[in-house]
Amino acid sequence: MLLRVRQPWSPGVRRAKVRTPGGRRGASVRLRFSSFGRFLALGAGVAVAGCASEPSGSGSARAEPARSKVLLIGIDGVRPDVMAEVPTPNLDALAGGGLFIADAQTTTPSVSGPAWSSMLTGVWPDKHGVTDNEFTGKRYDEFPDFLTRIERVRPELVTVAIADWMPLVRAEKGSAPVSDAVDVKHALDGYQVGWAEADDRVAALAVELLTGSDPDALFVYLGHADEASHEHGSIGKEYRAAIAQADRQVGEIVAAVRARPSFASEDWLILCSTDHGRRDDGGHGGDSPEEMTIFAIASGGGSASAPMPHGAGIVDVAVTALTHLGLAIEPEWELDGKSLLDP
Repeated sequence: MLLRVRQPWSPGVRRAKVRTPGGRRGASVRLRFSSFGRFLALGAGVAVAGCASEPSGSGSARAEPARSKVLLIGIDGVRPDVMAEVPTPNLDALAGGGLFIADAQTTTPSVSGPAWSSMLTGVWPDKHGVTDNEFTGKRYDEFPDFLTRIERVRPELVTVAIADWMPLVRAEKGSAPVSDAVDVKHALDGYQVGWAEADDRVAALAVELLTGSDPDALFVYLGHADEASHEHGSIGKEYRAAIAQADRQVGEIVAAVRARPSFASEDWLILCSTDHGRRDDGGHGGDSPEEMTIFAIASGGGSASAPMPHGAGIVDVAVTALTHLGLAIEPEWELDGKSLLDP
């Protein structure tokens, strides 16, 4: 069902229609499209598809295949061996129903700009060009994020990004790691709001969208854990409390996925990972095992029967998401990753 979302007008934001699960009215969201013409084409295409009927004489309705959907939750700066010492029942539950990889490798240098760029694009820094948090040298036009890939290949799918580290979704010049081609973008400033509060708001926005609309691919970023460790210069109680908070937020978001009226007819793959580890003093950027080792979780989407991958890297996350949605990985994309679910 298509419903018009009402919202105040603001520059760069288009009023648009979104699908809602079970015919429920969606919450107000900010939808960004490259042009108003694209919005009209998208709405018309979905409406026509919704009117399709069985061929005459078919005798009975055919069962619809489950609709593939993907949720990527990124938690900044989580060291896997420290996370193992923190009660994380929600992450544990995800891992228990799928794959948990405790020794995946991140980028060199082990800092957020190149690492998130690699997670989102599926290529290493030598291709996307980002080697620092200034995002200089970025080549996102050649190597876009996985949500933008989806928009280019299957624009009928609804893509969402929610983050409270502004550089991930906003750029002063050129494109951010998550481009404006993505349908729904929410940007919060964790430094202005306060990181613990900002992460709570990010989780609440994700729950609202999952409850009131019908997204197909989501990236949700939580930044408090990394900032808590930097602020206190340690991997101590403040850092561990922030990891526990992130686990609670993961639980809220996953519960919203499973509470969807259409959940039984959907095939959700839930991915969760981090961009880098850290030293005991809270810093990172070097090539020590503590800084380079990250975790990755895949739950649902056939992950329970997938073999444990060897030599997993941060670039595998985007490819796993694209593959689950049925996108063929074209050779000309020159992606470095592989699906975590492939043998």
